[in-house]
Amino acid sequence: MPSETVTWQAIQAEVMDRIRRRIWAPGHLLPHDDKLALEFGCARATVSRALRELADAGLLDRRRKAGTRVATSPVRKATLEIPVIRSEIEARGARYGYALIARETAPAPLQVRSVMGLPERAELLHVVALHLADDAPWCLEDRWIDLTTVPAMADVDLGRISANQWLVENVSYTRGTLALTAGLADAATAEALRCAPGDAVFVIERATFLHDRPITFLRQSHPGSFRLTTSI
Repeated sequence: MPSETVTWQAIQAEVMDRIRRRIWAPGHLLPHDDKLALEFGCARATVSRALRELADAGLLDRRRKAGTRVATSPVRKATLEIPVIRSEIEARGARYGYALIARETAPAPLQVRSVMGLPERAELLHVVALHLADDAPWCLEDRWIDLTTVPAMADVDLGRISANQWLVENVSYTRGTLALTAGLADAATAEALRCAPGDAVFVIERATFLHDRPITFLRQSHPGSFRLTTSI
């Protein structure tokens, strides 16, 4: 019987050591998961978890039927820590303000369904809210939430706490997409951000998933002077 004392972290450390010592050089095909499980005396799932984590980190190239190889050009993958907008504003020494503009369950538009992988007529929770810093508009949040993935969101008082803050504090995600673009304010965005229609805005579009299940799609519009800083 496979040992339950061998952890995936221990296997990960051993695999990384073999890569560093060039026992497994770039391009090397690793033994099948079953063979590694037999070598390490553990369950196959434990090996798979260790190799999956290394593949996510860009150190392994893991493909169905083709097997697992040491990456020929290891790439450090960026990780995104989604900020709580309230904390982000208060960290700058500004006073935070929040206003819920709209909340409804509605059919998701085509763009949202396409990004989230949803069928036609899929209905999501649609939330529109404004975040302020010292009473000046910071960003307009236009968000769609899949309640089949996050059913607890249906009972959250979004007049008291933003969807951004509640999701960051209560829901984990395993993967996502992020797009940063320059755009022009339409009439509704201009009214919320107190600018003129057609003025430049900085737009963040982000979708998050729990494995294959969609959590949320967000379009976050900031005044054109907004600056995003992150680490890589």
